[in-house]
Amino acid sequence: MNKRLFLSAPHMSGNELKYIEKVFESNYIAPLGEYVNKFEESIVNYTSTENALAVTSGTAAIHLALRVLGVGKEDDVLASTFTFIGSVNAILYQGANPVFIDSDKKSWNLCPNLLKEYLKTTKKMPKALIITHLYGMSADIQKISNICKEYGIYLIEDAAESLGATFKDKHTGTFGDFGIYSFNGNKILTTSGGGMLVSSNKDWIEKAKFYSTQAKENYIHYEHKEYGYNYRMSNVLAAIGVAQMEVIEDRVFKKREIFSWYKEYLIDVEEITLMPELENSRGNRWLTALTFEKTDPHKIVGALEEINVESRPLWKPMHMQKLFEHNKVFVDGTSEELFKKGLCVASSTCMTNEDVKIICDIIIKNLG
Repeated sequence: MNKRLFLSAPHMSGNELKYIEKVFESNYIAPLGEYVNKFEESIVNYTSTENALAVTSGTAAIHLALRVLGVGKEDDVLASTFTFIGSVNAILYQGANPVFIDSDKKSWNLCPNLLKEYLKTTKKMPKALIITHLYGMSADIQKISNICKEYGIYLIEDAAESLGATFKDKHTGTFGDFGIYSFNGNKILTTSGGGMLVSSNKDWIEKAKFYSTQAKENYIHYEHKEYGYNYRMSNVLAAIGVAQMEVIEDRVFKKREIFSWYKEYLIDVEEITLMPELENSRGNRWLTALTFEKTDPHKIVGALEEINVESRPLWKPMHMQKLFEHNKVFVDGTSEELFKKGLCVASSTCMTNEDVKIICDIIIKNLG
C-alpha cells in the first residue's frame, strides 16, 4: 500500500477549523471558555450522564475521581489487569496500591466472578474498582456495578476507549460513581489530547473542577487551603471536541462496519477468534482485535509492516509488568493467554472494504 494504514487515525468532521476560528476571534484560547462548556454539554446530552468536566486527559480524569473519592496512601484499588497503564497510573499518584483482577473469555474484560471471589476472600476491603471497557467493548458492567454496591466499594469506569458503546442501551461510563472518556490522538474521537470526567453526583464534579483548577479558593486573590492540579481543557481543544461529537454515531457505525468486514473475510479461518461482544451490548469496535491459536502474532505484525499497515499485540497485562511485580493479583491465566495470542489490526475510519481484504489476505497467507 502507498498510504500507511494506522490502527486508528484521527478523522476530522469538517467543522473543527470553523470552531477554532471562532475561538481565535474571541481571543479566548486559554483553559475554559464557551467551547469547553459546549463540549461538556455535548457529552451530557449524548451519554445521558448528569454532569461532565473537560480535562487534559483520561488519566487526569481518573486521578481526579480517586482524589474526590478520598482514595489515599495504602488504600487498595482494584483494577483490570488487561488494560493500558494509563488506567492504573493514577492509583500510584495517590499513593494507593493497585490490585489486579483477570479477564473472562466471554468479554475479554474484567471477570465478575473473579471479582466476587476476591471480595469474598480478601482480608482488606478495597476502596474502589477501576474497570476498563477494553477496545471499545463493554464489560459485564451491570453485574460488576451490582457487586461493587454489595461490597460498598466505589466504581470508576475507564471508558477511554468506549465512547459510544452501550450495555442494555445505557452508555458505558454512566454505570459507576464516575466514568471517564479519552480524546487522545488515536481514540474514536480526538481533540489531540484531552479527557472527560462524568458523574451523576454534581457535588463530586464540582469538587473535581476545584481540584482541576489548582484548588483556588473563592477569593479575588489566590488563596489555597488544598493542593490541586492544572488539569482543565483549553478552549481550542474543546472546539475540536464539539465538532467531533457531531459525528460520533457516524464513527461508531464505521468502526463496526470495519469489524464486520474483518469478520466476513476471517470467519471461516479456524485458527482465528475475533473479540466477542456481550449479549445486550453494543461495542464501538474502536479496534478490531483477534487471537491466533498457533501463529505468533509478531509474525503477522512483521508481514503487515511490509505493506505499510500498522498492527500491535494486545495489551500486556499489568500484573506481568515489572512495575507491579510486588502487587497483589487475582488471575486465572486468561489475560496472559490473550496477550500471547492476540493482535489489534488497523481499524481507521478512513479504511475501505478493499483495504480490509488486503490485510486479511496477508494475515491468512502468513498463518502457521
